Amino acid sequence: MSKILNIGLLGVGHLGKIHLRCLLELNEIYHLVGFYDPDDQKAAEVTEKHGIQRFATAEALIAAVDLVDIVTPTPTHFELAKKAIEANKHIFIEKPITSTLVEAQKLYEWAKEKGLKGQVGFVERFNPAFLSLASQQINPMFIEAHRLSVYNPRGTDVSVVLDLMIHDLDILLKLVNSPVSRVWANGVAIVSKTADIVNARIEFKNGAVANITASRISLKNMRKFRLFQSDAYISMDFLEKKTEIVRLYDSANPEKDNLMELDTMSGKRYLELSMPEIVPVNAIKTELALFAESIINDSIPTVPLYDGVIALELAYKIMAEIEKPN
Repeated sequence: MSKILNIGLLGVGHLGKIHLRCLLELNEIYHLVGFYDPDDQKAAEVTEKHGIQRFATAEALIAAVDLVDIVTPTPTHFELAKKAIEANKHIFIEKPITSTLVEAQKLYEWAKEKGLKGQVGFVERFNPAFLSLASQQINPMFIEAHRLSVYNPRGTDVSVVLDLMIHDLDILLKLVNSPVSRVWANGVAIVSKTADIVNARIEFKNGAVANITASRISLKNMRKFRLFQSDAYISMDFLEKKTEIVRLYDSANPEKDNLMELDTMSGKRYLELSMPEIVPVNAIKTELALFAESIINDSIPTVPLYDGVIALELAYKIMAEIEKPN
């Protein structure tokens, strides 16, 4: 890519600062024109450390760039993205795409009508553990995911479904090529006004079933995703960035010397344990770089706005189940 895109950063909180550093490192494809954040202290820290221009308003920044990177609290996503789309600017927007499904659908439709690119920051799509499955045949029929986090007040303005579980919902929808048919869920608000721990059972029309748990009041961090299919068991650890695959064969393969025999009711079968090669990447840098490629090459973004819409739709089905009276 030879073209350099002028980008503006909206939000320089904890995650915004990470995006800022990544954008500065991606100086062959992005020119960081400046940022906007209403918090004077955060803005002063960024200006002093990086010498980057702070714009007085979001509108002024949007007008000065080709695209914006929206890394602000979820309730502000819609209005900022709306302003950018109205100004004919491409948008990268952190997950969840918006606070409500109606807002998400509007952004998707408006960007589509104007031919603008939009990408949602589902960073786990770029986790080395997930990327290592690119060459594998995936057809899971049972999925189990646990995303547990120690308590941090940051992010508690929304349910744990929107804060944490939505990452796994996006991965789930990416891996299971079938519409959702039914959802059960329960959750408990313990230290927040919204649910802090949630478990959901999701059924798909092709018969696949997923059991997903998310908690932000755990004593330890965990981000594990397990897939079970007719010929394999696949385990991804997003935190440790590693993947293990146990694959089942009907007959021995002379080219494989690490097969284990398994006696079954229908005769001998053969197990192979493998660990796909893990290629270290900076997930946020990767997603931002690929978004630039989609703009320059006029291709579909890796995680288009539509993916953000359907993940949010499933999240709201789960939250609706939680709120049902017993």
